[in-house]
Amino acid sequence: MTILAQITHPLAEADWGSALGRLLLQLVVVVLATRTVGSLFRRVGLPAVVGEIAAGICLGPSLLGGLWPGAFGFIFAPDSLGRLRGLSQVGVAVFMFLVGMELETGEMPSRGRSAVLISQVGIAVPFLLGLISACFLYPAYAAAGARFTPFALFLGIAMSITAFPVLVRILRERAMMKTQVGIMAVACAAAGDATAWTVLALIAALARAQGLAASLLNLGGLALFVVLMLGPVRRRLPGWLGAAGWEGGRPGPAALAAVFIFAAASALATEFLGIHALFGAFLAGAIMPRQAGFHESLAGLERFTTLVLLPLFFAFSGLRTHLGLLQGAGGWWICLALVAVATVGKLGSTLGAARWQGMAWGEAFALGALMNTRGLMELIALNVGYDLGILSQPIFAALVLMALVTTFLTGPLLDLGQRLRRSA
Repeated sequence: MTILAQITHPLAEADWGSALGRLLLQLVVVVLATRTVGSLFRRVGLPAVVGEIAAGICLGPSLLGGLWPGAFGFIFAPDSLGRLRGLSQVGVAVFMFLVGMELETGEMPSRGRSAVLISQVGIAVPFLLGLISACFLYPAYAAAGARFTPFALFLGIAMSITAFPVLVRILRERAMMKTQVGIMAVACAAAGDATAWTVLALIAALARAQGLAASLLNLGGLALFVVLMLGPVRRRLPGWLGAAGWEGGRPGPAALAAVFIFAAASALATEFLGIHALFGAFLAGAIMPRQAGFHESLAGLERFTTLVLLPLFFAFSGLRTHLGLLQGAGGWWICLALVAVATVGKLGSTLGAARWQGMAWGEAFALGALMNTRGLMELIALNVGYDLGILSQPIFAALVLMALVTTFLTGPLLDLGQRLRRSA
């Protein structure tokens, strides 16, 4: 028996009493690991979320499971993963609701047309490159039983997503929120995310349906739900929440409870429609009233979600990421090719569209670097594809690494863009 096995053997033999004890242990380990690694990344000038995602991968079979299988098997026992997954999914649903609330930034008036054009070009080109890549990857990397059309569409959207929340955090850390590049980046990311998540919802509807009739039924249900949410529900929502009670210009406990019920019901509706609960939560946030004090009242929920619930999602994603499945040079070359295609497609198309709209080379390059940030939003989309049975474990691992690398590159590319602006 190895030294590590001797250390973990008494723990494994201990009576932890209940499933709650195992879940609390997972909470302690996951939050400690993600906060520690995230802080280290922040100190060297990298986005903390990259370190948190990396910590989640390290807790999985790629590192902890290989170096210390006894501890890995004890902390993340197979019979406990269902509870971990459920709690992590709740955290992501809450996070998507909060992301939806942030989409309307109010910074797009005169730049609205340019932002929409740049963002849509920045989605269309990498999406097309993803479709082309799928022709080569489908035979070996699609999940068993996955059809080509959902696989190709999903790979296209995986290449196209921008991490709106991570982008905003990077802009704040670099004091770029009020610059021309920062304002345009927020506007482009908001417009692009709305398109990307709409397309992803359509792909989910197609993937879960069996046959043409079922696909049309799912898409019809989704279209009806979106129309109702953006139409009558959005118009009447301020009145419903106002009737629930406001105190001192802010929503009171009853109004906040109404917000929670509404968001949960929206998520339940899209889950029932055969799409995914995340889309309902996202849309519920997008139509929330933009009244003063409303978002501030949910600041505590945002902090708890970011510090506790999202790390559980990183850990669960890490449990699915088996880097060992990228066996041989071929698997790693595929991974590098995905990074190259994603970066060239997103950064290159955004750069070209921005130049077409009159931006200087340095600013256009910086905008492309920001739009190439994928981070957490990509990870959420990849888990949707995995849950739907579209992605195999090897391509899931390769795409997770692609999300990490493209987000990691944002800082160095922004520094390069600043040098280009100074030399212009």
